[in-house]
Amino acid sequence: MSKSVLISGASIAGPALAYWLGRYGFQPTVVELAPTIRGGGQAVDFRGETHLSVLEQLGVLAQLRRIQTGGSPMRFVDERGRQLLHLPAEFAGGDVEVPRGDLAGVLYEHSLPYAEYLFGDSITSLTETAEGVQVGFRHGATRQFDLVIGADGLHSNVRRVAFGPEERFVRHLGYYAATWQLPNYLGLGPGSVAYNTPGRLASVGADHRDPAKAGAFFVFAASQLTYDRHAPKQQKALVTTAFADVGWEVPRLLDSMQQAPEMYFDSISRADVDVWSRGRICLVGDAACGATIGGMGTGTGVVAAYVLAGELALANGDHRAAFTRYENAVRSYARGCQKGGERTGKFLAPGTAVGLRVRNSVLNRRFLLNWMLKEGQKVSTLALPDYRAELGQLRR
Repeated sequence: MSKSVLISGASIAGPALAYWLGRYGFQPTVVELAPTIRGGGQAVDFRGETHLSVLEQLGVLAQLRRIQTGGSPMRFVDERGRQLLHLPAEFAGGDVEVPRGDLAGVLYEHSLPYAEYLFGDSITSLTETAEGVQVGFRHGATRQFDLVIGADGLHSNVRRVAFGPEERFVRHLGYYAATWQLPNYLGLGPGSVAYNTPGRLASVGADHRDPAKAGAFFVFAASQLTYDRHAPKQQKALVTTAFADVGWEVPRLLDSMQQAPEMYFDSISRADVDVWSRGRICLVGDAACGATIGGMGTGTGVVAAYVLAGELALANGDHRAAFTRYENAVRSYARGCQKGGERTGKFLAPGTAVGLRVRNSVLNRRFLLNWMLKEGQKVSTLALPDYRAELGQLRR
């Protein structure tokens, strides 16, 4: 039976997968480029029975409910601060909404008894042999593992090394997003306040735990940009240029960005990989089927980790059969979830003044807003096997 599994990525899907593999008797090792679990980031939400069932089986649902934000209402204003549109907390909050960094921390702590973690390192080469995969690391010595799983996000390093260049699999959806933390100098209460110009959104909202802190969230339309994903100064320059002529609170928010020690910046894109595995190497979560914002990628990643681990446990060493069953089970569900990401940028930052007026006018009509809230509750579902029960039957 294939026992040693290297997982690349310690954000969401990676620790969730490590937990399940460890519980099933595997020996998971997680490698992460960052020096520690990454904090910060926007709130992420879980919606529907499938998400909640997996979180319950993971044993973290009650803990996440204790730290949830309660949802984040959004208030859109004009340059003078007059309200144009108000969206209630349930519009984007789902059944459970938590800050991404908090979620990552919970999953890391939950998986720690079952996994080895290698921080501050990354994979440089993957060479498959009859016995396993020889893995070269940027800093550590070469090691052999039975299997390698890429849980390293939309810009997956495992996918690049084993499957091919990113441009073959990732499609830009026309927008970029940036987030960072700053002092709550506006004295904001719960939720966020946002300002639009065509193709641009600037918003700021209070931290749900510490009212002295706030988080900025900017979105702007742009064709695909060339930049170094590991160069924050370069990314900050792109955001500054994109919003250089915007009024409201934007100049002060841009100043705060320059002082922020950390900033998230990325394109709004989606990943589509034709086949999620090659030999002993497999992709999970955003690496296989990601959508940056609005595609329920966080929930999909946790669900996919549950299924992949369960199928590997059932396969009793036949990783090829396990990878095939995992992909067959999850692919349609993941694609259904991805569709929301296609609309996110256009909704948050419509490209024309007419588009902005139409969005605000439509959502200011209560019956239309209620209809959209009801539609938002109709999420993709997946009938999940009870792997622990099946494994128990096999062992009797």
